[in-house]
Amino acid sequence: MKLRSLASREHRPLIGVTTSEVRPKERVHPVPEGEPIGKEMALGITYLKAIEDAGGLPLVMPPLAEEAIEPLLDRLDGICLSGGPDLDPALYEAKPHPELGPIEPELDRFELAIAARADAREIPILAICRGTQALNIVRGGALHQHLPDISTEIGHRQTIASTEASHPVEVDPDSLLAEAIGGTEVDLDDVNSFHHQAIDRLGDGLRISARAPDGTVEAIEDPSRRFLIGVQWHAETLTHRPAEAELFRRFVDACRDDGAEYERAAKREVA
Repeated sequence: MKLRSLASREHRPLIGVTTSEVRPKERVHPVPEGEPIGKEMALGITYLKAIEDAGGLPLVMPPLAEEAIEPLLDRLDGICLSGGPDLDPALYEAKPHPELGPIEPELDRFELAIAARADAREIPILAICRGTQALNIVRGGALHQHLPDISTEIGHRQTIASTEASHPVEVDPDSLLAEAIGGTEVDLDDVNSFHHQAIDRLGDGLRISARAPDGTVEAIEDPSRRFLIGVQWHAETLTHRPAEAELFRRFVDACRDDGAEYERAAKREVA
């Protein structure tokens, strides 16, 4: 087993971040001085900034072939599953809803594969929005494909900036999430909201750790794991608030500790 670097063990864990979107060349608008038109991957830089500010080293992961996933995970200390478009309902054996948005099967394939294998390795995972839904599907869960069918009490596609909150949430005080946002020292009263789909059937081994007033699941976790948390809101754009900044800090700390444990195991194996 290859030893981790000193930077990974003691200072800045390497954290893979999934691509949010793959844009076909027809949707790419380059400047005249730019590269030739072609398919591009897209990811908001706010994910990377939130991880960097919390002490981690973010690494953007493009959709790769299946055989590349295990070698990639060998080098990572944590995984952040990013937001993005609707997920293909075929992934949880459902028929498409008439209001289903554009889907990206290539992105779905890679994100679910890397989430499943990272989960099997018990690598720390922080999932955001679509990433939370993907994590739920990996665990055998299903989604509501069109939230307005369930409730119109709250607008889950806010029109104000992502740096502002739009609706309240209730966090289970006994959850890993509550601990990760600072326990009793940090309150989380409201969040932003940019999702079209939401969790319906909960995946195996997961528990709900936060809900919106209309009952929509806003956070999930695996209480048996050191860090496996998914939030439906875009926490990466709210790190100017103590709760979200603490969430990312706790995630990076878990990735750092996981890397250190990997190193200790490697030393035992070498000995």
